[in-house]
Amino acid sequence: MANILHIETSGETCSVALSSDGLCLTEEIDTHGRAHAAVLPGFVREVLSFADSHALPLDAVAISSGPGSYTGLRIGLSMAKGLCYARDLKLLAVPTLQLLCTPVLLQHDPLPDDALLCPMIDARRMEVYTALYDRALHPVEDVHACVVEPGWMDTHLTQHPIYFLGSGAGKCRDILTHPNAHFLDNIRPLARHMFPLAELALARGRTEDVAYFTPFYLKDFVPGRAKDPFGRK
Repeated sequence: MANILHIETSGETCSVALSSDGLCLTEEIDTHGRAHAAVLPGFVREVLSFADSHALPLDAVAISSGPGSYTGLRIGLSMAKGLCYARDLKLLAVPTLQLLCTPVLLQHDPLPDDALLCPMIDARRMEVYTALYDRALHPVEDVHACVVEPGWMDTHLTQHPIYFLGSGAGKCRDILTHPNAHFLDNIRPLARHMFPLAELALARGRTEDVAYFTPFYLKDFVPGRAKDPFGRK
């Protein structure tokens, strides 16, 4: 039996969950914006309190590893590393785009055998972070950043039904008009959906180096210039 604490901070939602042997036992979630630094410590305390009160010794901490918000990923990983050091736990990394696909595979109506999944994370304007997976989450196209434009996915759409999901999918509806393009709404990365991928990683010994692991940002961070409160240039 594996007891894993899961942390997801890659996007607008902050969530923490505890799983034990394939079941989600408890979760904390905030959907009101990117206040991750403020709410995450309290969420972790609540989940740790639940584990301790039920005598569930933790085996690992799983982190949603990106791509996603640069700041959000750093906040989540910092917390995960602190827990790993403090409690001598293993660190597991769950790719965020695969995580987005998990609720579709577990909870959605059965998909056609030849269906492909295209999770998309909004990266501003018409750019998205995306990948293409089959139903077993084998990559058909690896993770990459791209600009969505007419004809972008037609080669695959002529051969397969493709299900687009995630924060970047909605803005592509008017562009991806092929009859094989299907859109799934309200799919976001959540800690409670991490456990199948995290438990598989733990069972296969795919743990990360706590000291040196970094999130998969995909693109370099470009800091913006803060606005002057007095309107000076």
